[in-house]
Amino acid sequence: MMRLSLCNEVLAPLPLAEQCRMAAELGYAGLEIAPFTLGEDPLALTGAERRTVRRTVEAAGLVVTGLHWLLVAPKGLSLTDPSETVRRRTQSAMQQLTGLCAELGGRYLVHGSPAQRKLPEDKPATARAWAMEAFAAAADAAKRNGVIYCLEPLSRHETNFVNTVAEAAEIVREIGNPHFRTMVDCSAAGLTESVSVPTLLQKWLPSGLIAHVQVNDPNRKAPGQGEMDFAPILKALKAGGYQGDIAVEPFIYQPDGPGAAKFAIDYLRRMMPQ
Repeated sequence: MMRLSLCNEVLAPLPLAEQCRMAAELGYAGLEIAPFTLGEDPLALTGAERRTVRRTVEAAGLVVTGLHWLLVAPKGLSLTDPSETVRRRTQSAMQQLTGLCAELGGRYLVHGSPAQRKLPEDKPATARAWAMEAFAAAADAAKRNGVIYCLEPLSRHETNFVNTVAEAAEIVREIGNPHFRTMVDCSAAGLTESVSVPTLLQKWLPSGLIAHVQVNDPNRKAPGQGEMDFAPILKALKAGGYQGDIAVEPFIYQPDGPGAAKFAIDYLRRMMPQ
């Protein structure tokens, strides 16, 4: 059954317990957590602190569905930095995040982080090889921790590396680990793909490579606050047998974070196929 999850940075000014209370009251089933909202260095959270986060979420009747915005904190991470020290530190962070996800009860991670994966103009092939090494190591860690690591295609406005599902699928197949897959972000897909999101889903869901979906309008507001029609998207997900989570991830909050979260779930419930 598809679950509706809320990306927690939408409510980030609130304490975690209040985020959970509000999300639950609105009708969300879970939170998709951005690790940077847990502290300047989320990898430094102790076991007790991680258990407290999970208990806080579950006490509100929610679950942690997964993690996203992975490389914002700690600062200074990059898959493609010329410094081997930076790259090794980034690889280690990616692997540790799979453990954090598992400890919080999540089942997937979304690797977006566009600024931390840009290919330099002078050595794009070399930088791509560095990224592939990091993805392969993250996939192995995800397998050990029983989670799925998703490579997120992002628009060309954000990054020059992995802009379409086809490009992500090529990398996923090259890695060849079932715990490393891709996903669809509706905003990015609407800006970059040559076909509509429903057509994209019809093409790729049968491949088994789509492990997650984030819903947002190409104008970066909540679903329903722009021109994209989400009814055909939800219909395509149901027809394709999608059983993963659907995470609400606006970047522009109108009228504010709580208001955007409420508008999104009310809209999606109306659009959800019976």
